[in-house]
Amino acid sequence: MHVYPFSAVVGSDDLALALSLCAVSPSIGGVLVRGEKGTAKSTTVRAQAALLPQVTEVTGCRFACDPAAPDPACPDGPHPGGAAAQTRPARLVELPVGATEDRVTGSLHLQKALSAGTAEYEPGLLARAHRGVLYVDEVNLLHDHLVDLLLDAAAMGRCSVERDGVSVSHAARFVLVGTMNPEEGELRPQLLDRFGLTVEVAAPRDPQVRAEIVRRRLAFDADPDAFVARWADAEAALTRRLAQARDRLPQVRLDDDALVAIAEVCAAFDVDGMRADLVTAKTAVAHAAWVGRDEVTREDIAVAARLALPHRRRRNPFDEPGMDESLLDELLGEQPPEPDPDGPDDSGPDDSGPDDSGPDGPGAGEATPGRDDRGQGSGAATSVAAPAEPYRTRLFTADRTGRGAAGRRSRARTTVGRTVGERRGDTGPIHLPATIRATATHPCVVPVAGTTETTHGWQVRRKVVEGREANLVLLCVDASGSMAARQRMTQVKTAILSLLLDAYRRRDTVGLVTFRGDRATLVLPPTNSVDVAATRLRELPAGGRTPLAEGLLEAAETIRRHRLREPDRRALLVVVTDGRATAGPDAVARSLAAADRLAAAGIDAVVVDSETGRFRMGLAARLAERLGAEHVPVGEVHADALTTVVRGRAA
Repeated sequence: MHVYPFSAVVGSDDLALALSLCAVSPSIGGVLVRGEKGTAKSTTVRAQAALLPQVTEVTGCRFACDPAAPDPACPDGPHPGGAAAQTRPARLVELPVGATEDRVTGSLHLQKALSAGTAEYEPGLLARAHRGVLYVDEVNLLHDHLVDLLLDAAAMGRCSVERDGVSVSHAARFVLVGTMNPEEGELRPQLLDRFGLTVEVAAPRDPQVRAEIVRRRLAFDADPDAFVARWADAEAALTRRLAQARDRLPQVRLDDDALVAIAEVCAAFDVDGMRADLVTAKTAVAHAAWVGRDEVTREDIAVAARLALPHRRRRNPFDEPGMDESLLDELLGEQPPEPDPDGPDDSGPDDSGPDDSGPDGPGAGEATPGRDDRGQGSGAATSVAAPAEPYRTRLFTADRTGRGAAGRRSRARTTVGRTVGERRGDTGPIHLPATIRATATHPCVVPVAGTTETTHGWQVRRKVVEGREANLVLLCVDASGSMAARQRMTQVKTAILSLLLDAYRRRDTVGLVTFRGDRATLVLPPTNSVDVAATRLRELPAGGRTPLAEGLLEAAETIRRHRLREPDRRALLVVVTDGRATAGPDAVARSLAAADRLAAAGIDAVVVDSETGRFRMGLAARLAERLGAEHVPVGEVHADALTTVVRGRAA
């Protein structure tokens, strides 16, 4: 089996540096790698494992005890002083997203329990990862119960197992490395904070770099042995550098001035808790050892802050990740380069006046004749409006009672919630009062095994529990020219952004369909990342005709495909339009026919009416009637606006 050489990886310098620093100082706490698909995240992590220094462990110990300081509570111990030792390569243990709890923490050794009748503990992946690297690909898709196990082990440095008649506790100190694609959903804040460093990676845009990546990958696939041999010297040099940095690490000085500077940086970026200060300090020391210094400098602190603080910075939903580099330079006393005293080069752009071509210039949000985004509407004028600050919205829910994944939106039969009834069955929590009542009124007779006698049995009743579920919130947005009139698109985008914020808080899956010109486009397939949806929304242009029928049909097809993948997750379609169908022949009739199709499919919907002004045609209300949907004017999406309307009507 050949592993792609770490030295041959062409990608993010920050990623290689972060992995190297964690190898120098494992106490940093690991790395979270965020990036789009196809950016060699997994390849880089797996390649770096070959560079880790070897591990010395007690011979025969399944828990990798260090002979110099064995774990006194080791299940294979206690180990006497001077116990035999062996050396092996450091392990990179991969934790699959679909792993079971007993595979992660360990469980009863089933074969010995059945053959010998003895209860012996079989270690899991956390024991195997002790003193090594625990790698989780697609860590944001990890089930909540596995996340809880990782949090406990990462916080305590131990894994405790209390199950199947086994009571065991063993050391589990590992470097946690995770990779994720933000488009597939975000990470729980508790687990996010456990990663010492975070790195954002993206595919390079330089054609020469991209060509070199393809060239190296093809060479590796053609002859792995020759490719690995070509980079053997560079790999050996990196291994020696890691070992030297580890040896130098205890001698690196972190004086009080450096500590104060770290505290000032963390306080200025408004991070939560004290873990940021600790991780930044450890990373700065590791970086000094990595570059060959014996004392931490401002440069080391700057590098450490850029890796340790972005994911800990307190930010609102939909805020872009990252940090203000200019503020960091100012805090650490690094001044920007002095401007050219001779003035700007005459060949450059003229800065004497505002630039109307930029997105924030005076032309922002105005129609641009001839612009044709995504091929929709040849020659039609388009505009890109910016949304205002989001607000708290009304709660829109699906009708009836579902049985989907736990969330905070629509009613559903769940395992957590309030008890609303009883039922017969073999699974689920027992409804004790109902069981006693049923047994007392209608006792059943059951035979006694091995005899001809009978006895009274229990009439077991199970709880019917009702809670809340998460839904697929599919936004179907009218982006035609009529939406751009009278600053209407700004109001609409603000409402949609507010609905996305509500979906984020209620753990929904979101999708975005837009229609304008002569077609509809699935801008964002159903995803758990509302941040990506908010980004696509901000970039959404408006202009052209209104293909309302195409938008509704695209929404119906998107929901149909999603039902095949997640049949228990119900969809809530939110159509944002003024109802003016103008694209193609019989546009209104086709739109109403598409609405009838959605209604026949049993899709719950809400129509947000974006029509404004004194004279209104009421087409969106007619569309809502055909959909069997709730009709909501865009101004009443705001929760406070609804209260005002109700009070006004009551008065």
